[in-house]
Amino acid sequence: QVQLVESGGGLVQAGGSLRLSCAASGRTFSTLAMGWFRQKPGKEREFVATVNRGGGTTIYADSVKGRFTISRDNAEKTVYLQMNNLKPEDTAVYSCAASAAVFDTTSPTMYRYWGQGTQVTVSS
Repeated sequence: QVQLVESGGGLVQAGGSLRLSCAASGRTFSTLAMGWFRQKPGKEREFVATVNRGGGTTIYADSVKGRFTISRDNAEKTVYLQMNNLKPEDTAVYSCAASAAVFDTTSPTMYRYWGQGTQVTVSS
């Protein structure tokens, strides 16, 4: 069992930055791929970014590439999402997730464990 708790969401003006954190407990963190997903009102959950077990491989959605950075600290059992140059269309509930999969970690169906989510609101 893995428990995930996100923090760092909030209200920010367009062009600003936020750093989301996701603290994990339970199963060995370093054996899991980690991902960030977001869900906008009335829309389906969408992939944002993922990082592999060791932290050396990252994948981003085209909509956030160059603005967001995912990273992890296996010693602290934490994954981060640094979000820069935020846009109003980034407004969503952001959730972190953990997966035992090695491939196809851009799909939410590959993730077994999910956090409760944190709201990010970007004003224009």
